[in-house]
Amino acid sequence: MDENKNAPDSKAEQKERIRSRYRNSNADGLEKIPAKPHPKLFDDDGHKRVAVYARVSTLATQQTSSFELQQKHYTDFVDRQEGWKLVKIYSDEGISGTSLNHRDGFMEMIKDCRKGGIDIIVVKSVSRFSRNVVDGITIIDELRALNPPVGVYFEMEGIYTLTNDNELSLTLLQTVAQEESRVKSVSMDASYEMRFSHRIFLTPPLLGYDRDGDGNLVINHDEALTVKLIFYMYLSGYGTAVIAEKLTELGRRTKKGNTEWTQGSVVNVLRNERHCGAVLARKTWTPNYKTHKARKNRGDRNQYYDPDHHAPIISHNDFHAVQKMLANAKYGVRSFMPELFVIHGGELDGYVVVNPRWAAFTADDYRRASEKKGNDEELDE
Repeated sequence: MDENKNAPDSKAEQKERIRSRYRNSNADGLEKIPAKPHPKLFDDDGHKRVAVYARVSTLATQQTSSFELQQKHYTDFVDRQEGWKLVKIYSDEGISGTSLNHRDGFMEMIKDCRKGGIDIIVVKSVSRFSRNVVDGITIIDELRALNPPVGVYFEMEGIYTLTNDNELSLTLLQTVAQEESRVKSVSMDASYEMRFSHRIFLTPPLLGYDRDGDGNLVINHDEALTVKLIFYMYLSGYGTAVIAEKLTELGRRTKKGNTEWTQGSVVNVLRNERHCGAVLARKTWTPNYKTHKARKNRGDRNQYYDPDHHAPIISHNDFHAVQKMLANAKYGVRSFMPELFVIHGGELDGYVVVNPRWAAFTADDYRRASEKKGNDEELDE
């Protein structure tokens, strides 16, 4: 009996049998049933429900014209295509394309696609649709997989996502758009650094101040009364809720003209160092240009402090006292700020008295106080 008769073929023999099968294959008598041709975007004269997406990244005045022109242009564009019907123009104004966060118009459009109400999305360019490679490809793949599938037409690039010859081009274009956003973010960061290092600060609208013709902050005396009232009430022991209630009762207006005050709006006034004439630049920073989420600057970027940038409404001493009181309020202590002093004479000469219920004094505060040993002047803090 041949023991090798039932032994498995070697890999070389298996490969040779595969090669032989392909070499000797014959298609005689095989009938080919051709697939339906995939119509190109403008060759398909069937009824199409079309959505237009328009986006501009800032609320600047010059962008308003771009925003309106996009909507007008694509309304006319859809009207010219036979069988197309405009469902809706979805839009986001003043929103970056590097993240889906806050892009309410975009997300509403995708939601309507999932419901089956849209066949084609028309957008100006890849960068208008998304500047994030992962987000862009993920959304496009999801739209392709819907039943029926939804295609995206990028006018500037001439790309339609339901054709099979644009995957590489689309990925490259989205990568370029993402890189442009990264470079822009780096450039903006460098611009801030140059501005701040030359005492050119960004000063948004602020209660108690107006701007003169050169953009400088000048005191608005009526609004300044509100600022003073907030600080003096807090220094006198009133809580932020009581202050908000009193301001609302008096009809005092916020910078936006509202007469309804909240604890948060009161705290924002108390926390803003600009009310004592100072400016601290770069309190926050954005570590990721894709998410645009700001974080508190804890030494991650240079900060610039100008103590006398403009005319003060509140003294520096009052402002710093309020900051310590706000910090201490986190621990449930609402008492007025205690005195920080050094003991003179006796066995405890040179020691600093610590109030166990006062948490806002830092180790540095106590150190500075101890260095004043022998000085009878009352501490500023």
